[in-house]
Amino acid sequence: MALVAMLCMTGTAAAQFGGFFRQAPRFATAETFGHGFNFCRGAYTSGRREAGGQGWSTDYPDAERNFSIRLGELTKVRVDKNGEGEPDFVVVRLTDDLLFQCPYLHMEDVGTAAMSDAEIKGLRAFLLKGGFLWVDDSWGTRAWDNWANEIGRVLPPSEFPIRDIPLDHPIFRTLFEVKRLPQIPSIQFWRTSGGGTSERGSDSAQPHIRGITDARGNLMVVMTHNTDISDAWEREGEDPRFFYNFSPDGYAVGINVVMYAMTH
Repeated sequence: MALVAMLCMTGTAAAQFGGFFRQAPRFATAETFGHGFNFCRGAYTSGRREAGGQGWSTDYPDAERNFSIRLGELTKVRVDKNGEGEPDFVVVRLTDDLLFQCPYLHMEDVGTAAMSDAEIKGLRAFLLKGGFLWVDDSWGTRAWDNWANEIGRVLPPSEFPIRDIPLDHPIFRTLFEVKRLPQIPSIQFWRTSGGGTSERGSDSAQPHIRGITDARGNLMVVMTHNTDISDAWEREGEDPRFFYNFSPDGYAVGINVVMYAMTH
């Protein structure tokens, strides 16, 4: 309830920045970094389609725009802004050396991923040098199996196994107390299904949060499956019912993950 109140009181991010639209990717440059927090989205190659997704650009750019605004409002993190005064969120190719300027990397719709060998090499180097990856918005068994195979090419499961993240893990209380992983659907599915949350029916009934740790036991990859946390950010201004049902929980999870990434 406290987070709901803060989200309602802090500015007018929903009215100013809500809505669904597409724009050309804003790729990172050498001048991007060093001025505060930049939300980095990873651009990768897709080899198949998933219903409701657009590959790496799913939920772009409003998810990162709204999240960056809320991060600056609800924490003391200094969010980098561009010359127009809006958050300077960027897209980074997995093969770009600028990837190493991103302490936090976000990827979506990874059930479609078919990364090239060069992308695999770049992502592996990023993670092993201390980078952090959160992948969100994949639904059902087929999408999970596809992603598990792809991340296995990056980090061999014999050395870097995927494990469920228990609810007593510090990531659930980095800032906000999160007692369960919410299942958040896309706003389109929520509307057309009459308020449903499982986008693949019985095949996605239970949301999961899983992770891969480094040698010290710190998470370096977080994977939220059978939920679309990012849609709670992207669509916060479109429907008050959607906002109150999903956005406070979505921001609590998101801010916890990012704060964990920057402090571990």
